[in-house]
Amino acid sequence: MSNLMSGAKMLLECLVREGVDCFFGYPGGVTLPFYDAMYDHHIRHILVRHEENACFAAEGYARATGKVGVCCATSGPGATNLITGLVDSMMDSIPIVAITGQVSTKLIGSDAFQEADTFGITRSCTKHNFLVKTLAELPQIVHEAFYIAASGRPGPVLVDVPKDVFQAQGHYTPVTSIHLPGYKVFTEGHTGQVKRAAQMIWDAERPWVYAGGGIIAAGATQDLRELAEIVDMPVVCTLMGLGGLPAEHPNFVSMPGMHGSYAANMGMSNCDVMIALGVRFDDRVTGRISAFAPHAKVIHVDIDPAEIGKNRVPDLPIVGDVKRVLERLNKMLAEATPERKAKNAAARKAWFAQVRAWKQEFPLAPSYSDTEIKPQHLMAEIDRLSGGQAIVCSDVGQHQMWAAQLIRFSEPRLWINSGGLGSMGFGLPSSIGAQFARPDKLVFAVVGDGGFQMSIPELATIANYGLPIKIVVMNNGYLGMVRQWQELFYNNRLSAVELECFPDAEKLAGAYGFKGRTIEKPHELAGALEAAVREPGPYLLNVKVSSFENVYPMIPAGAAVNEMVMGPPEPVAMPK
Repeated sequence: MSNLMSGAKMLLECLVREGVDCFFGYPGGVTLPFYDAMYDHHIRHILVRHEENACFAAEGYARATGKVGVCCATSGPGATNLITGLVDSMMDSIPIVAITGQVSTKLIGSDAFQEADTFGITRSCTKHNFLVKTLAELPQIVHEAFYIAASGRPGPVLVDVPKDVFQAQGHYTPVTSIHLPGYKVFTEGHTGQVKRAAQMIWDAERPWVYAGGGIIAAGATQDLRELAEIVDMPVVCTLMGLGGLPAEHPNFVSMPGMHGSYAANMGMSNCDVMIALGVRFDDRVTGRISAFAPHAKVIHVDIDPAEIGKNRVPDLPIVGDVKRVLERLNKMLAEATPERKAKNAAARKAWFAQVRAWKQEFPLAPSYSDTEIKPQHLMAEIDRLSGGQAIVCSDVGQHQMWAAQLIRFSEPRLWINSGGLGSMGFGLPSSIGAQFARPDKLVFAVVGDGGFQMSIPELATIANYGLPIKIVVMNNGYLGMVRQWQELFYNNRLSAVELECFPDAEKLAGAYGFKGRTIEKPHELAGALEAAVREPGPYLLNVKVSSFENVYPMIPAGAAVNEMVMGPPEPVAMPK
């Protein structure tokens, strides 16, 4: 049975059928029919203060739940303001459906008011995009958009809807099937390749698991844990994969890469078999790719065939869903004969002992000062209060790296950050999406003084909805990571990097009707954070930290992953 309704109402009906309980957006001229239909609908719309932040908030929602996040913007500048968020979700493989308004079909191509070629502009920054040309195709397109966004390697899909399609009347018939003959998802992995992977792992003397965001996306965290425990081998989780193995698990080493630990990077450099799971061999992990894992035979498991061999050619490629592949691999590993398991057991035990020795020799540990708040001290206090259970939404920069190094995550979907694109301004709006997604969770927005000022308008959204987000600004008065690179690689010529005129936190928060505070003494830190967490509503804590602290370890650009700089250079002793 079909019902007569407008295109706008059809779209809302499709969203409900896809299980959407809330979405993030900003209205405009051509989306008015959609917002008018929404007036009588129970679906919840979250009014953000900038369209870019609508996409970031949708990402926060998606990253915290695993569901598809939804955002909406009007035509022209509304749609183009989504671009950064779409690229961000594309880089990090986050399932997003973005709905944009478009001028009426008869006006397309006429340079009408607020017209932009949204379809053409977003072609390269979405997994797929649609321009809806008729009312009849709207329902099918919407459901296809959700299917494409969530299946295979997740990603953003955009649906551009002209105003006259919103307004048109037609009979709505529920969509019961998706048929996309040109869209294929390989999930199972080749049985022979999986069997060979099991053999390679038991033959290894120095096995190593390199797990990425694909583990989180596939819901494969328990399978990763089983893999590590069956063989008793070390595991590193990338910036996007943190929480894939609990931080307290004895097989977890740390994050690898540019600001990863010594143990992680030395392990990557000296292993003889690397099991790469849901990773893309990003340059921030591998360093100079020609020198990466020189002794290792690489097993690469990924659902996206385009990632296999893109940066590092694997010895054993397996195209498939990481969870399904691991379920079969773990079964084969567990069923191996005792003789097979014992073959290199002594060598594997010695290898893991070496990794633990590296970890103990060069730990990722906080530093403290009696006179100024060290950034590491701040992250250690957040870690203490979160207990491995809070959601931490980070912006981009030094604070992001310190948070990744020092805050522990005991489960997936607690660490939310802009990994691949590195979008400043991401932290605050993503925390809005995460808090709507998980109202039961304590949510920290850990931001720098630079990125925070890119998203200040969203304080109004937080206040408007009474979201109990704890906003912690790591304020060092600089664009910290840029300053660090200028110091280390540009002869300390600090150009356009100092941030002056930061607002008074108490007055700024007070202007929006909630509490705020600025601290700068180490003895104030623990109590101030505890007070922020106790506050039932939102809280803005501006923490003034050491201005010239640098993030270490660090792999300089172009260096190999084992060519780490462990700390600032030692001062040269002057001759007497």
